[in-house]
Amino acid sequence: MFRQFIDKSTGADVYLITSLGIFLVFFLIVTALLFTMNKKHVSYMSELPLTDDKA
Repeated sequence: MFRQFIDKSTGADVYLITSLGIFLVFFLIVTALLFTMNKKHVSYMSELPLTDDKA
């Protein structure tokens, strides 16, 4: 089914390359942010409680 959609649409190669490019750019940005993130902030956030037990 997907192959029929690609064969019938004009400019499908541009669509596929563009979607791959957007994914790669997003993946690289998230990876860069992950490595440059402050480790103390990550440790602080991991120790925060998820629910409020005071109810």
